[in-house]
Amino acid sequence: MKKIICKVEYDTADAELVMKRTWGNFGDPAGYEESLYKTADGKYFLYVNGGENSPYTEENIKRVSAAKAEEWLGK
Repeated sequence: MKKIICKVEYDTADAELVMKRTWGNFGDPAGYEESLYKTADGKYFLYVNGGENSPYTEENIKRVSAAKAEEWLGK
């Protein structure tokens, strides 16, 4: 997935997958996934997607700061 945020392109195909988390099982309406990516120039973003009753009812990309990425990783 690609998305441009503040004139910066974030692309899951070109970035490094750092970690993926999944809640629920496939097909669970409340299930969802969050995948943390890092671009070649050091920017972080989350790819999110989920079921109709989840926090992410459609796929999206959200940029995150390095500090928030570390927090998300539990560091």
